[in-house]
Amino acid sequence: MSLDTVKQAEQTPEAAQPWQELGLKEDEYARVREILGRRPTGAELAMYSVMWSEHCSYKSSKVHLKQFGEKAPKTDALLVGIGENAGVVDVGQGYAVTFKVESHNHPSYIEPYQGAATGVGGIVRDILAMGARPVAVMDPLRFGAADHPDTKRVLPGVVAGIGGYGNCLGLPNIGGEVVFDPCYQGNPLVNALCVGVMKHEDIHLAKASGAGNKVILYGARTGGDGIGGVSVLASETFESTGPAKRPAVQVGDPFQEKLLIECTLEIFREKLVAGIQDLGGAGLSCATSELASAGSGGMRVELDTVPLRDATLSPEEILMSESQERMCAIVEPGKVDRFLEICEKWDVIATVIGEVTDGTRLEIFWHGDLIVDVPPRSVAHEGPTYHRPYARPEWQDALQADDANALPRPATSEELRAQVLRVAGSPNQASKAWITDQYDRFVQGNTILAQPEDSGVIRIDEETNLGVAVATDGNGRYAKLDPYAGAQLALAEAYRNVAATGAKPLAISDCLNFGSPEDPAVMWQFAEATRGLADGCLALGTPVTGGNVSLYNQTGETAIHPTPVVAVLGVIDDVTRRTPMAFTDEGHLIYLLGDTREEFGGSAWSQVVHDHLGGLPPAVDLDRERLLGEILISGSRDGMIDAAHDLSDGGLIQAVTESCLRGGHGARLVVPDGLDAFTFLFSESAGRAIVAVPRSEEMRFTDMCGARGLPATRIGVVDGDSVDVQGEFTLPLEELREAHETAIPALLA
Repeated sequence: MSLDTVKQAEQTPEAAQPWQELGLKEDEYARVREILGRRPTGAELAMYSVMWSEHCSYKSSKVHLKQFGEKAPKTDALLVGIGENAGVVDVGQGYAVTFKVESHNHPSYIEPYQGAATGVGGIVRDILAMGARPVAVMDPLRFGAADHPDTKRVLPGVVAGIGGYGNCLGLPNIGGEVVFDPCYQGNPLVNALCVGVMKHEDIHLAKASGAGNKVILYGARTGGDGIGGVSVLASETFESTGPAKRPAVQVGDPFQEKLLIECTLEIFREKLVAGIQDLGGAGLSCATSELASAGSGGMRVELDTVPLRDATLSPEEILMSESQERMCAIVEPGKVDRFLEICEKWDVIATVIGEVTDGTRLEIFWHGDLIVDVPPRSVAHEGPTYHRPYARPEWQDALQADDANALPRPATSEELRAQVLRVAGSPNQASKAWITDQYDRFVQGNTILAQPEDSGVIRIDEETNLGVAVATDGNGRYAKLDPYAGAQLALAEAYRNVAATGAKPLAISDCLNFGSPEDPAVMWQFAEATRGLADGCLALGTPVTGGNVSLYNQTGETAIHPTPVVAVLGVIDDVTRRTPMAFTDEGHLIYLLGDTREEFGGSAWSQVVHDHLGGLPPAVDLDRERLLGEILISGSRDGMIDAAHDLSDGGLIQAVTESCLRGGHGARLVVPDGLDAFTFLFSESAGRAIVAVPRSEEMRFTDMCGARGLPATRIGVVDGDSVDVQGEFTLPLEELREAHETAIPALLA
């Protein structure tokens, strides 16, 4: 009888192995041998290679991510924090909400449709694995230059993939962003967010406890698509000198996922699982090792029982496959039959592939042959930790010294008018309706607000009208100028967007998109951004519940701008009181909340008019952001404001344009004393919003602002069918609409 594979590995220590081709470094391979006391088998090598990849192990980032725990604000709202599939927040009335944002950047560049579609599918399963019903998705997107030929390849495919998968699942897509910049030309960012709702008692965790409990793999069959997938693909730059890693991108089937969702929710209702994990990055390697690592014992798996789409797959390929629409559950023996019955009812394939043991090892067999015998924590949670060198780049001082405030400004009212029109029709400020109209925003009937509103708002209880608001934001231009401030500005903007709709911000998730961690300048950007975000969350009282790090967004020597995307979730007690952005009533008074300064570094105006990036980003005042949020929430709850819109990219004139076009009413504006018209219109000072106040509520509203110390300046009135800046220019809404709404379709035609 031949030796089993593990014993062969013990007796052939010098056998050559393809560790380098699988993405392991020499010291990492040596560490695997040290852990096992021998060379790894081929299957073990495959598992360590995907689980120790940058995408799965956070080996370059986790020393910095620790701050999110060390500096976490104290809050009773957080029910499940960092470390699980997604964070969970208490929103009252016995409800819990789970949300998370992740990246699917590299796969979406190679295969835009499937890369984006499976990004949606993966984040939905993360939310499902927490015990929640997914209720909405969002997608923050970044593409290269809008007029670049490759953008016409990537963007339509990504949008079709997001819409195709999400629409088939019946999940409303309620928000996100679309940003164009040449830095994303070879590395588009496709970040995906999902929100789910459950009762407190329905929370599930990813752990395998209870010796004798069965391990059940259910969902789609395992195929050859996505072998190594995102786990390897997202752990190396494109066009680098290392071995080419272009594994097949995963292929999604949203109809299979819909069955999987309903099947899983019924299984939860009958309390049939003791632990559960979705299969995403690293596939079965991840699910088995993470469940066993988080549990109380070991696990034995019979890999040859895994249902396959391709009978020729090797054990290594089965372990590395990232085929979609699969889950792994831990089930007590007495509940297995009922579990399998429910799966059969929903036409979902389910197979017992192993059991929890009272040992300490993860053992995987292939036709009776022991091919994996490892401590599960060493695979799932004790991967390499790198203290990468980082240093402030030598070009940072010169970049910040190139002050955007010194750029030539419009010399006449005609020039000012032309630049307003030009910014409103620029790709980043123009209407994204061509994109968002491909998503179903209102399926399920509980969408209260969706893009282009400041936040997406979903009702989660139809009797009480309890709801949640979610916004995502991130400005890579700001972060390039100052990563610490840029991360805080992303947090502040998302916080402001949630508050503008009347919801109280509770918690955040993040997707940190950066270049190669092997570049000290990139690691400095990452270290500064995480420090800024951790400090900002502490100041605002919004803990980080989880998220994602996406590194190696770099082609050759060219990295993307540092792009920390921040998602803020808030709660609103009564969604019928939410505040939209549209100016809908003639005669309402327009108030500017906050202080306006000459701040144009990284601004839309400097980009569109001068193709310039330099100087410092707007100053951050988190105490002011918190105060502004309180005013917006109180004003919404007490009926003092009928519309609100935060001020960010493009400044005040962009916000006024969007509110006017959304509501079909114009505005007459007066430049306040102490400001010139240009600064008034285009400054991107943070901590600001515009609100529309009914005349009957003006005194009550201004008294509230005065009592709390928030500057509130009356700047105009909702009126007519044009935007009229008195003493400067008049822009008919139709002319603004033409510029704002035709730009994206014209570019993509």
